[in-house]
Amino acid sequence: MIKIGNIELPDFSLILAPMEDISDPPFRALCKAYGVDLMFTEFVSTEGLIRDATKSVKKLDIFEQERPIGIQIFGHDVYSMLKAVEKIEEVQPDIIDINYGCPVKKVVTKGAGAGILKDLDKMQKMTAEIVKHTHLPVTVKTRLGWDESSIVINEVAERLQDVGIQAISIHGRTRKQMYTGKADWHKIAEVKHNPRIKIPVFANGDIKTPEDAKRIRDEFGFDGAMIGRAAIGSPWIFKQMKTYLETGKTIETPSVSQRVDIAKKHLKMAIDWKGERLGILETRPHYSNYFKGIPNFKPFRIRLVTEDHLDNIYRIFDEIKKEYE
Repeated sequence: MIKIGNIELPDFSLILAPMEDISDPPFRALCKAYGVDLMFTEFVSTEGLIRDATKSVKKLDIFEQERPIGIQIFGHDVYSMLKAVEKIEEVQPDIIDINYGCPVKKVVTKGAGAGILKDLDKMQKMTAEIVKHTHLPVTVKTRLGWDESSIVINEVAERLQDVGIQAISIHGRTRKQMYTGKADWHKIAEVKHNPRIKIPVFANGDIKTPEDAKRIRDEFGFDGAMIGRAAIGSPWIFKQMKTYLETGKTIETPSVSQRVDIAKKHLKMAIDWKGERLGILETRPHYSNYFKGIPNFKPFRIRLVTEDHLDNIYRIFDEIKKEYE
């Protein structure tokens, strides 16, 4: 059993990564139904949150059935981070996670996300202040370092453990790599097997299949896998991984008809959450992922992502089922 504060997780946990415009309540609900052990929200701008920016505040929507769930924050200013933590505590998540890994230019140029990997003293001080400022367990998601010549993840993990974080998720790339090249699980394993490190270490990056999940558990000994891009359009990946880890058996990918039902469920939850217009708009990007790899699907995809009327969208879904039965 893994513990983060009072939260108990399985010995090898499957975690949904925080992903902008992906890890919202409708998508999280689907991942939960397929057995994910822990989820994180999309990352929340602390500057936006303390200004009550609508988009940032809406990302605090969490629901009882999602637990355990963490809210992830990013920012470069200690004052803003602490004020944001106070707002976050009001919605009572299970965890506050700090994003020290986002590689996007507009984030890192402000010294937030992976940008803080250039200033470990600031990273340590800011983390210490956040830990002291909240009763909630604090975790961190980060990268190996800024670039290949500055792999600092062992020092980062030691420093942050020393100031009180209770788990760390490590993406096995540098900031310079962005999402190119191959994630280096060996570098993450150096942290896991560092005798000073007592907190759970979760691996992130290129964990795409049930076989990958088994390998990082059995060969590398990680406490869990944080799944990001492999879950986009495939929330069932968590069930496939769990089944394989427990039994060695492979579950087939859902049929086209089953995927239609999942997409319909996603759409309905999005509408229930944000209303019909926004629900339709925000579900559109998911369709190409749900139906990826299906031959001759492009005409249906174009119609799905351009149709504004709910009844017509449901008609298209029915046509897809009929076409691919």
